[in-house]
Amino acid sequence: MNSRPDRLGDQIRSELCDLLLRSVRDPSLKLITITYVRMSRDLQNARIYYTTTLDGKSEKGVRRGLRRATPFLRSQLAKRIRLRRVPELSFVYDDSADRELRIAQVLEELGLDSSPAQQSIAKAPNSNDTTTG
Repeated sequence: MNSRPDRLGDQIRSELCDLLLRSVRDPSLKLITITYVRMSRDLQNARIYYTTTLDGKSEKGVRRGLRRATPFLRSQLAKRIRLRRVPELSFVYDDSADRELRIAQVLEELGLDSSPAQQSIAKAPNSNDTTTG
């Protein structure tokens, strides 16, 4: 069973996605995806991981927009989620997708395929192989 911080993180993620899509006026914030919310054990802090399809220069604008929108987002979360104290929100750019893409590019350059299906085909013994080992 999920722990309370995990459940609350999922709920905050869901609410933030809805708020960013429907209530925030900054157009650059409509282009982000909340990937994960990590709650502290005492539920006082929420670290929100996000990605964006924008380039590095525009990503700085997204960070600035998130900083400006944080008080509004906290006040809206207070209305939507019943808590004694709404957690402090800190936004962190999630670069895991960028790292995965870079790893896939390196594997492709090396002539390796990173897809699991290709790996299982490559590992399967060949029934036509007549060599003995």
